[in-house]
Amino acid sequence: MSEQLLRDIEILADLFKAGGWTELRVESGAISLLLSKDKATLSLDGGHQAAVSVAAAPPVVEDMPVQSASDGIGASAGPIDPAWTAVKAPNLGTFYRSPKPGSPPFVEVGQRVEAQSELCLIEVMKLFTSVKAGVAGTVRHVAVADADLVEGGQPLFYIACD
Repeated sequence: MSEQLLRDIEILADLFKAGGWTELRVESGAISLLLSKDKATLSLDGGHQAAVSVAAAPPVVEDMPVQSASDGIGASAGPIDPAWTAVKAPNLGTFYRSPKPGSPPFVEVGQRVEAQSELCLIEVMKLFTSVKAGVAGTVRHVAVADADLVEGGQPLFYIACD
């Protein structure tokens, strides 16, 4: 299996766990995937299959390091101002600051944005979701590194509103 396919399956498993579903079936080309909480669930070919329990890795909680302003991460001077508005990830996925590899980021720290300004993309299973600012103001902090996996509700940017 390719590394990307394994990563996609891991993301699907995380969505399955977080979604409260009892069963998820995905079929695409030569790939068939069945995730079920019911041990008696039939496999995709109609036969019974053994239950496989996949334990979720414990979440890693780290203090966010303050990095240099040149990389755009942690670029605000000092702590996050509570008056700033957090723009959060709408769902689990991979965070991308630019529309395609090698392109400049959608926004930089210090840049003025409008409510409809596109800030980044979140990708899950080749489906890209555009994240808009939602408020007018100035980007003050980028909280995630490009290509990092983010959780739904995780802060991505902080904006000082007008």
